[in-house]
Amino acid sequence: MSKPINQRVDELPTKNVTIFSLRSLDFVLPDKWENLVGWDNTIRTITGETDDSLIQLVGDRAIALYNDKSQGYQTALWLYDTIDSAGSALGTAALANKVGEKVPLLGFLNKLTPKADKAQTIDLTLKLVVEIVAFCKINGIPGDSIGDFVRSLGDYSGESLMRMAALVCFDGLIPLGPDFVQAVGERLGMLSPSELEDNQEFKKIKDEIPGKNAEHKLGFMGESFESVRGWMSEFVSSHDLTPQKVSNRLQSFIEFSDDRLDYLAAFLDMSTDYYRHTGVQTLARRLIERSLAEI
Repeated sequence: MSKPINQRVDELPTKNVTIFSLRSLDFVLPDKWENLVGWDNTIRTITGETDDSLIQLVGDRAIALYNDKSQGYQTALWLYDTIDSAGSALGTAALANKVGEKVPLLGFLNKLTPKADKAQTIDLTLKLVVEIVAFCKINGIPGDSIGDFVRSLGDYSGESLMRMAALVCFDGLIPLGPDFVQAVGERLGMLSPSELEDNQEFKKIKDEIPGKNAEHKLGFMGESFESVRGWMSEFVSSHDLTPQKVSNRLQSFIEFSDDRLDYLAAFLDMSTDYYRHTGVQTLARRLIERSLAEI
């Protein structure tokens, strides 16, 4: 176990590239996401309670639940952390003192390497798999319960819905284009187990993906994507999303040309950790809600 969950929530940032990127999606989910930071503040906001003794009880119970290794909370957070760790701190470090300003991306281009379409396809699918497995861990159900996850998507809100919106926009539309759902499905169908085994992100989380070998795990990935492609397509169409609309919003704090969206995708990959950030918030919410119900 790394840092305690209360410390992780206390250390969530209020202003960085990740936050600005997520807030750029407010046009998709207006007022649907609040960047809750601070353990006590998060408990008070979620529970609506003001009594200090009750806040303490809820917090202590939530921490105890997280520390209980028989539960799946620590594994869920590890998954959120790990799927974001493949990026680099380059963008964050370079913009540390400029975040919020309109910073040209041009100077970073020689340091960025856009992912090939195959790598981007694997990245998006693995993030989706992490979402499914973490959902199962948090809710104490088998890790291959894709159907339960799909049914829950209709109830997604707050940071969880924002994470899925960012997945669609930052890992789908911008790098792969408006037809990314169809493209990902086709490329997954052509992917071999050996190609998957060569992927560094897969190597890190493969033990948590259902399936006894790479072939079976690839099958689970394909099944996961197929189960959610309808939701993704509906999300894009219902919000009338295009790569240009998403990139135009990002241009409020980054300058780049529209013919360099692959580099923009690489920049976001290297400078944001939206899975980790919103994952901490999701986990804190579930722990606090359960704790309030149990005390």
